[in-house]
Amino acid sequence: MKKIMMKGNEAIAESAIRAGCRLYFAYPITPQSEIAEYMARRLPEVGGVFLQTESEVATVNMVYGAACTGKRVMTSTSSPGFSLMQEGISYIAGAELPCVFVDVIRGGPGLGNIQPSQGDYFQAVKGGGHGDYRLIVLAPSTVQEAVDLTQLAFDLADEYRNPVLVLADGMIGQMMEPVVLPEMRDISTLPDHSGWALTGARNREPHRIAAFNIDPVGLEQMNIRYQEKYKRVEEKEQRWEEYRTDDAEYLLVGYGTVGRILKSVVDELREEKLPVGLFRPVTLWPFPKKRLGEIAEKVKCIFVVEMSSGQMVEDVRLSVNGKVPVHFYGRMGGVVPTPEEIRLAFKEVIR
Repeated sequence: MKKIMMKGNEAIAESAIRAGCRLYFAYPITPQSEIAEYMARRLPEVGGVFLQTESEVATVNMVYGAACTGKRVMTSTSSPGFSLMQEGISYIAGAELPCVFVDVIRGGPGLGNIQPSQGDYFQAVKGGGHGDYRLIVLAPSTVQEAVDLTQLAFDLADEYRNPVLVLADGMIGQMMEPVVLPEMRDISTLPDHSGWALTGARNREPHRIAAFNIDPVGLEQMNIRYQEKYKRVEEKEQRWEEYRTDDAEYLLVGYGTVGRILKSVVDELREEKLPVGLFRPVTLWPFPKKRLGEIAEKVKCIFVVEMSSGQMVEDVRLSVNGKVPVHFYGRMGGVVPTPEEIRLAFKEVIR
């Protein structure tokens, strides 16, 4: 299989096109602007539509409208832009529309900077907008995985009629790595949404898509249906990677860029005869809590590392449910922790 060198942002864009995405709306923001630049050049070549919007608020509402047609649609942004999209995302979740978001996280809060961060975890997995809704959240740790998870994002969005978020960070977006790209999907073979999509009502009864019900009992029934769907997602779609966990007595946990750094830390600690393993969540929601809870029964402690003040660590503690101590180490503001500082921090904990 042929490998080519690609920047993470551009690989995500090409993967989306090959997944059948032909509608893309976005407003430029660093460190993900290469996705929009790539889409502007590439989409017309495959009969797609690119539109640069006047704001992220306009973007998310264009995604909403385009998703109503049943076509594969995507946008991408970075942290402050993703914040502006939250109301629209809540509407899209309420309307049960399939679409894909990409958030290439940068340092915050506020305007922050353009360096890699993981400070958007709460916003992504807890629901940054209003109401009882969920996004399916996928977190790549390599450029190849960003390609693969972008493909998966569109398939999951269609299967569950739900928005899906690919949550990366500035390092994944900006680094270059060799990747194998998937074959181009045949648009005619994509899932059929003719049963609900708004495509014109000639020769059929009109369809209706709504993100709300003004009657409280009716709205509760809508929410009950959503919660049943989310339970199905939790049962079927938990994904993770384990590394050297078979005989591990200590467990390191991290996702995305931190997850790949922790692999090096595990190898270094193993050379020092410390039986350490890695658990890397790939789905941040649904969080792979069942498997993590099983591993927790076999280890002495868990050490969580994030590029934040500590957000995913809360889901780790919920999954472990007090079985073993859970310790945390984090860097903020776009600072990427080194393997050496993580190794020393971990050894201090177990000392």
